[in-house]
Amino acid sequence: MLFQKGSLLVRPLESKDSGVLQKWLSDPRVLEFYEGRDNPFDLKKVEQVFFDSDDEEVKCLVQFNETAIGYIQYYPLDHEAAAEHGYSGKKVYGTDQFIGEPEFWNKGVGTLLVSSMLEFLKNQKGVEIIVMDPQVRNTRAISCYEKCGFKKVKVLPENELHEGVYQDCWLMELRF
Repeated sequence: MLFQKGSLLVRPLESKDSGVLQKWLSDPRVLEFYEGRDNPFDLKKVEQVFFDSDDEEVKCLVQFNETAIGYIQYYPLDHEAAAEHGYSGKKVYGTDQFIGEPEFWNKGVGTLLVSSMLEFLKNQKGVEIIVMDPQVRNTRAISCYEKCGFKKVKVLPENELHEGVYQDCWLMELRF
């Protein structure tokens, strides 16, 4: 377990989580904002992306009342990315997350997840700045992040290829 806050538990991904990740990442409602509806995952792709990669992302499963409901990852920004956005010399991390079970949307669970991860990264990892880059059109996620204290810094034009179109994203940050 990485951390628990009330009914919310975040733990490292395990191979047994492949099926639920595949379920979420083949659901058009989830893919509308995460990965794209033209990019559904089968089990092979889940294994490649979440279990066979050698990156610095710490990949975690999110549970609520012992039910798997989503995914979150955190990672240190590399020096090049940090410098590009003016964060040289700071301990900067990024996070990406989604709630894969739509019945948990708009109930405050995402806000609980993000705020709990912020607390973990500040207290356990000594992070000074946390950044995210949601698509400008993802108003539900942006609202969640703002509730957690994130500020919009600047628009990153055509930052993410999503469903065949480059989408503008907000660079959002939270400084401790």
